Amino acid sequence: MVNKVQITDNLSADIKTVLEPLGGISAFIKEGEKVFIKPNFNTSDPFPASSDMNFIRTVIQLVLSQNPKEIILGDAPTIFGNSKKYFEEKNPRELEKEFKNVKVIFLKEDTWERKKNTQAKYLKYASIPKILSQVDKIIYLPCLKTHSWAQFTGALKLSVGILKPAERIRMHSGHLQEKIAELNLLVKPDLIIMDGRKCFIDHGPSEGSVKEPKIILASTNRVEIDIEAIKIIQTFPGNSLANLNPNEIPQIKYATGLGIL
Repeated sequence: MVNKVQITDNLSADIKTVLEPLGGISAFIKEGEKVFIKPNFNTSDPFPASSDMNFIRTVIQLVLSQNPKEIILGDAPTIFGNSKKYFEEKNPRELEKEFKNVKVIFLKEDTWERKKNTQAKYLKYASIPKILSQVDKIIYLPCLKTHSWAQFTGALKLSVGILKPAERIRMHSGHLQEKIAELNLLVKPDLIIMDGRKCFIDHGPSEGSVKEPKIILASTNRVEIDIEAIKIIQTFPGNSLANLNPNEIPQIKYATGLGIL
């Protein structure tokens, strides 16, 4: 199930509205839980290249309404450049000053757990942040955009930001889309809220032709929300995904075969 809403001038209300058919935020976050929020800090370039800080702020406020024990916001931007610089340029640490019980982590500095990926053909081992095994709930906040190497980047591709940077280099050496799918066997978000107010319809992930779908999407299913997002991009003339069946894009097709939701 994927829900969509056209945006108004009230972002908080729009996010609440898109979550209503799923039971609202209370269906996902309970009092006293530790919540991990994963944005898209691919670079520090403006939205939709990376997450809009006001969108993150609004989601945090919504999660805080459920009285969680702690919210942890974590990411590690692209390995193709100065990851720490990109992270700090987004200025996420301001959120720690703005909100009680919010902690910000540059994941490259976290400790790692090496996981065996028993179903994988290509990504048989992967190191992911230890913090992910210490939280109760995970929320993904992907952007909506095309990707020069992976064709599309949404909920499935967002998981690459939790992979140990040295392993990301090897990930890009071949079968990238299949490895994206396999990485998703090791982590499952409880909720995905995709910011589709703006999108890239070509190139990506850090630059491209910008269009404005003016949509927010929400789901618990990574494959379904990515398929719906691809269809949105395909409505714009000149998009790089034209004439493709979203179900046949390798990361989608492979993830479906693996049973990833």
